Amino acid sequence: MTTTLPAPLLSLLAQEAGGMALIFVAAVLCLAAFLWGKSRIRQALDEAQRTLDSARDEKEKIIKEAHLKAREEAFKQKEAFEKVTSETRDELKQVERKLDKREDLIDRKTEASAKKERELEQRERLNEQKQKMLDEKGVELQNLIENARKQLHEIAGLSREEATRQVLSRIETELQTEISSMINKHKDKVKEVTESEARETVTIAIQRIAAAHTADTVVSTVDLPNEEMKGRIIGREGRNIRAFERATGIDVIVDDTPGVIVVSGFDSVRREMARRAMEKLIHDGRIHPTRIEELVEHSKKEMEEHIQQTGKQACYDLDIHGLHPKVITLLGRLRYRTSYGQNVLQHSMEVAWLSSAIAAEVKLDAKLAKRCGLLHDIGKAVDQEMEGSHPAIGAELLKRFDERPEVVDAAGGHHGDMNPEFPYTVITAAADAISASRPGARMETLEKYIKRMERLEAIANSYPGVECTFAIQAGREIRVLVNSQKIDDKGALVLARDIANDIEAELNYPGEIKVTVIREMRVVEYAR
Repeated sequence: MTTTLPAPLLSLLAQEAGGMALIFVAAVLCLAAFLWGKSRIRQALDEAQRTLDSARDEKEKIIKEAHLKAREEAFKQKEAFEKVTSETRDELKQVERKLDKREDLIDRKTEASAKKERELEQRERLNEQKQKMLDEKGVELQNLIENARKQLHEIAGLSREEATRQVLSRIETELQTEISSMINKHKDKVKEVTESEARETVTIAIQRIAAAHTADTVVSTVDLPNEEMKGRIIGREGRNIRAFERATGIDVIVDDTPGVIVVSGFDSVRREMARRAMEKLIHDGRIHPTRIEELVEHSKKEMEEHIQQTGKQACYDLDIHGLHPKVITLLGRLRYRTSYGQNVLQHSMEVAWLSSAIAAEVKLDAKLAKRCGLLHDIGKAVDQEMEGSHPAIGAELLKRFDERPEVVDAAGGHHGDMNPEFPYTVITAAADAISASRPGARMETLEKYIKRMERLEAIANSYPGVECTFAIQAGREIRVLVNSQKIDDKGALVLARDIANDIEAELNYPGEIKVTVIREMRVVEYAR
């Protein structure tokens, strides 16, 4: 059977049912939230546990790594300490060995010093004994001398002064004999040792050099195309020739010689410059004072360039480099300078080659010797403009241009004006003498030749016992005839040496002079 409830009751029941549902839903939601929170808490706890475990593992890892690093660092420090300790130990051992060596050395030196002291003491004792013996012998000798003097006075009846003179005379004779013997002995010894080597060295040097002979004069000739040119050169009332002489400083000689005129002067550079200017004037044809001055000035510039090129060519031919430009100019000027008729530049180049050859033979620097030989007469380029001898002027110039001391010494000492400091000076002097003394190399005036011959004979005649002297072979040899009663054979040897020394000290001459002393006994008897 079906019962129907009233509507208000149904409404109330519906309201109550809806409230219960809400309460149930709320309860379910609370339960769900509780469960979800609990799950989240559990998850958070798990995550925290995992984080804590990870941190704990990282901590242990870091601690392990730190321990490892600490162990490695400690191991490295230990190794470094052991290495330093080992090196220090080795150094200490080396120092110890050095100290041991020094100690041994000191011990040996001490023993040697002690030994030397003992030897010195023994020598002193021996010297004292010898001195005593000498003193005793001196006393005995003095007594013997006194006794001999007394006996001599008694036997000979001579006074002390007379006996002294006789003894001194005998000693002088004996000493003269000994001196002669010593001179002869040392002379023979020196000849045996040096003569062959010196002759070989000089011969090799001379054979390697072949130089032409030249003899310059103080005049130059200029060819003319015709005789009319002489009048044009003289000019109206001589104005052209006067202008030329005034501009060049050289004399012009116009004479009757057909086809030539002569320019004359002692300055070779000026004379060559004047010759060139005159040739240009003749070729140009316009001869008047203004043109003369222009061409003379142009010739001067050409001459300067020519001198510079001549000096450079000489250096190139000899393979000498690094000379100051002014020194090269002075070398070029030597091309127009003569000495006893010998061209100085050619002579200097010849001396350079000879010096180089001699230096090579005696195992010295051949290039340096060649440089010394080339520049030894550089002072002659300006000796007419400066006061002093050409060796002193040359040495001063080379020193000013920062040449090597060997070159300066060779220029200043090749004529014996000062004591040589380097062997290259002696080599240069020898080469200079060889070049100057070659046959035909130099000309000598008759007046100087006669004076030298007279001086040679005067030196020899100044000695006692000399009867007469003869200078022969153009002054290369002097023969001395002596009195055989006043000078014996030993005295003749001493006399020859003394005369040679005086000639070396007083005369200047190329090459060498032979001194021959002749002593002979002549017996003359007449049959009646």
